[in-house]
Amino acid sequence: MKNIEHIGIAVKDLEAANEVYSKLLCTESYKSEKVRSEGVETSFFKVGLNKIELLAATSEDSPIAKFIEKRGEGIHHIAFEVEDIRAEMKRLKEEGFELISKRPKKGADNKLVAFLHPKSANGVLVELCQEILEDENAIPIGDEVWEDL
Repeated sequence: MKNIEHIGIAVKDLEAANEVYSKLLCTESYKSEKVRSEGVETSFFKVGLNKIELLAATSEDSPIAKFIEKRGEGIHHIAFEVEDIRAEMKRLKEEGFELISKRPKKGADNKLVAFLHPKSANGVLVELCQEILEDENAIPIGDEVWEDL
């Protein structure tokens, strides 16, 4: 693990939350995007070397909608940047952590992501993030078939 990449915060209303965090952090969101596979719209704020990711559900059956229904708005996950997501997933599985994701998938902010079940990490949802590179040595995405771990 290289560093904390971001902290994810589940919110009901992304526009209202953007206003709150803009005031709190004295800066504007630098990026918003939808992640259809997760049923969320995200908004990112830079805070020093780290980021805050606001997550709002785009459908009632998305994981964020279910989280908010059960626990309310608040911290949803902590994400760690990793050098090699596949190697880190394998290492963590061998250490006894339960992977939610059997293979990395494309997430927000140009990242490959995978998640660990909260029961493996004292109730905290952990996200692993690896930058998607844009050169010939990049990790393949799209139709590439990943071997399950």
